[in-house]
Amino acid sequence: MTATTPEAAPAGGSPGRSGLSPRQKQRIGRWIQYAIFLLIVVLVAVFADWPKIQEHFLDADAARETVPDVFRALGNTVIYTVLAYALGIVVGLVIALMRLSSVGPYRWFGLVFIEIFRGLPALLILILVAFGLPIAFPTFSDPPGGIYTQIALGLGLVGAAYMAETIRAGIQAVPKGQMEAARSLGMSYSRAMLTIVIPQAFRIVIPPLTNELVLLFKDSSLVFVLGVTSTQVELTKFGEQVAVRLADVTPIMVAGTAYLIITIPLGYLVRRLEARQAKAR
Repeated sequence: MTATTPEAAPAGGSPGRSGLSPRQKQRIGRWIQYAIFLLIVVLVAVFADWPKIQEHFLDADAARETVPDVFRALGNTVIYTVLAYALGIVVGLVIALMRLSSVGPYRWFGLVFIEIFRGLPALLILILVAFGLPIAFPTFSDPPGGIYTQIALGLGLVGAAYMAETIRAGIQAVPKGQMEAARSLGMSYSRAMLTIVIPQAFRIVIPPLTNELVLLFKDSSLVFVLGVTSTQVELTKFGEQVAVRLADVTPIMVAGTAYLIITIPLGYLVRRLEARQAKAR
């Protein structure tokens, strides 16, 4: 008997019962998705009340009245975010080192801190800081820095819980040989950790830490619960106040645009950093 040689399968894969190869099926499925998306866009464009949308969401007069003051609110939002982020980095690093400590109580404290401040809503943490701490510690009723200290503490502790786990993962990602080499040169554990391991860990976790900055920037909208004044108002509260006064949603759209001015470049930066790290690997 002579052995028969099987015919080569076509480039797109062998056809199934329908006579179509897997690649052809995939292409047809993709075009169906495009068609559904296009249909949804057309339906939205046809049935939307564009005159009312322009009147209530894109009112030029309301936008002109909002824009001059929106930059003050944006500046406040940036200040709140930077203060909270700076505190979060410092506390997060300490908690991360406690989680990696060989001392049991340190590890337990770090774990409890992370679980509490990651498990509770940021809004609740801000309320506890603003109204709970002054009751428990009367001297905190008027802390140095006033509301800026309360915001930094409330948002910073929440950010620290997330950043601690990110930094811990970065430290553990540094090859153990780095620590062993530093110790063999006579460095103490603390010095090797501070000068060798932690700098490398931060280079690894820069993208997720930058992403946490974006999240804190958006979480700053919760500051309204602290009863900020007109000069301390952040973007969301500012847009809501002006929208109520003008009976128009356009100020909220302006505030949303101000958020995007910050978050879109930061998101682009995160993607670039992640792509650079991927190439380095």
